This record gives sequence, C-alpha cells and structure tokens, in this order.
Amino acid sequence: MPEESIKHIDFNELAKTAISQPLVSNIYTADPSAHVFNGKIYIYPSHDIDAGIPFNDNGDHFGMEDYHVISMESVTSEAVDNGLALHVDDVPWAERQMWAPDAAHKNGKYYLYFPAKRANGIFQIGVAISDSPIGPFLPEPEAINRSYSIDPAVFEDEDGKYYMYFGGIWGGQLQKYRNNKYAEENEEPSADEAALGPIVALLTDDMKEFAEEPKEIKILDENGEEILAGDNERRFFEASWVHKYNGKYYFSYSTGDTHFICYATGDNPYGPFTYQGIILKPVIGWTSHHSICEVEGKWYLFYHDSSLSKGVTHLRSIKVTEITYNEDGTIIPIDPYRE
Repeated sequence: MPEESIKHIDFNELAKTAISQPLVSNIYTADPSAHVFNGKIYIYPSHDIDAGIPFNDNGDHFGMEDYHVISMESVTSEAVDNGLALHVDDVPWAERQMWAPDAAHKNGKYYLYFPAKRANGIFQIGVAISDSPIGPFLPEPEAINRSYSIDPAVFEDEDGKYYMYFGGIWGGQLQKYRNNKYAEENEEPSADEAALGPIVALLTDDMKEFAEEPKEIKILDENGEEILAGDNERRFFEASWVHKYNGKYYFSYSTGDTHFICYATGDNPYGPFTYQGIILKPVIGWTSHHSICEVEGKWYLFYHDSSLSKGVTHLRSIKVTEITYNEDGTIIPIDPYRE
C-alpha cells in the first residue's frame, strides 16, 4: 500500500476491522512460509528489525540478520516463537540481508532455504539442515551452485520430486539476469515486452543443489500471450509459491509496486501458468508476501502486514486467514480489512 495512503489510517480502528491479528507480537515477522510437518504447523518467516538503513527501491532497509521458526498446534492455537534458528554470522558465504526463506522435509531431515547477499552485494540462495523443524540449522559452507536472486519456495510434488521456485525484481536483482547469467547492464524489459518470469529448478535427491539448469517460467494472459512488463497489476515481481489443488498447479506471487497477491494455474510444475486473478488485496505496508498451506482439510493463506508497527514498511507481522475456492477452482479474493 502506498505510503501516502498510510498517513490517513486510524490503526486502532484498523485492528478492529482486520480479518486477522498478528500471530506473534514479541518480534516483527514477515514473508511467512507455512508447512504442516508431522501434524503440526511450522512457519518460516523473515525476522524484521530496524537496521537504521535509509529507505530505497533496492530494499536495503530490510536488513534482517537471522531466522526464528514459529510453530502452532492448530490454526487457532497460540503461535510459539522457538527462538534463533539460524544467524547470518553462522553462514560462511553470506554477509547480510537474510530475506524471505522457505523450508522442506525429507527422510527425517529439515532443510531451510534462504537468500542472502555475499560480500560483493549479490544475492544467492543457501541451505541449512537440521534434525528438527525448529532448528537450529547448520548451513552448508557454500551457496547453492547456479542459484541467484531471492525468495526461494520449495514445492514437494506428489511423485516425491522437489522443485525450488525463486526470483524477484528490483532489490531482488532478477532483472540483472538473462539465461541464468548476470550482467550489470541488464535491466527490466520495456513496458511492451514480455515480463521477466520467476525461475524454477528441480532439486537433487540430497536437497542441497539443483539437479538441472534453472528455467524461466512463463505467466500467460487469458489469450495465451505472455504478460507484459508494463502490466503492473498482473506481472510477476517476487514471492513465488506453488500449491496443488484438485490436480492443478497454482503458482501465486506478489505484483510488488501494485501490492497484489495474484495467482495463475497450470498442468505442469514448470508452467506455463495462466493468470486467474487476485488472492489478496493490498495490505498495510509496501510489501506483500505469502504462502498457502492445507491444514486439516482446509486451505489457509499466511501473509503479513505492517499494522502492528503502525505502517512501518520494514517492521511487519505475520497473519493467517482461510482461503475459499469456487466450484471451478478459482479463489475468492480476500480483503484483509473489512469495510
């Protein structure tokens, strides 16, 4: 939500009309990646802090340093902060900005995937491993080979394969890459060109590397044409997530500067995905980032806003609300604040 809109908000009234309240208030949390492991909900968010860095379009003011895992016995139970799970100082290759993470479980091991900047200012994605879903996590000594940009999201398909989706423009640096190669002169496509798509790669059996060259995903409009870079209300910006519902793959994402969580559907984990609509309307704060998780037969959207910090865009709080589908599989859009 644009900052000029926030100036006129009564946050006490907003708390009354919001469809959900922050899950934790002892720390600021954002970008919640939610999973059910062994019958319990585990949320892997960013841990927001005030790093004292001036605001800019690259997001340098998002100066997060570590991760905490939040757990819940059920969607309505108390959310528990399980303390420090991983700190940037423990990651040999990383220097700063521990942005939105995700996690996966395989054969009794838990894998925390996270982006961070190297000393040269370039984002890569790393993995840390634990015997427990709450950590602590032990990082691999190097970043994942061929990884870049931000916002890793790992999807376990029904055949036991795991795919990582990643990428984000602007501060996420995706616009600097073409065919997985970085060049400083690269920028976003012009408004009448196809938008940059998110990236996907199959993970190796040990969950530590890519099993293939990363591939760009195409997001198409209702006519089967690629969504254009100038279509800011529908084009991909960041925050990839994939879930499967009634045999269809749902790819959801943030539109960034227009503040929507949107989704597209397809028949293949590699896409292409056809745009279907909005899941979440704009929240308080500039960013919007989410995950979608099935819990006891119902589907839930985990998201964040900046209402607890009264609109400070880099001090956010995670929330959850139920998702409902129409009979044709489309998702009923969610307004985070009741009229």
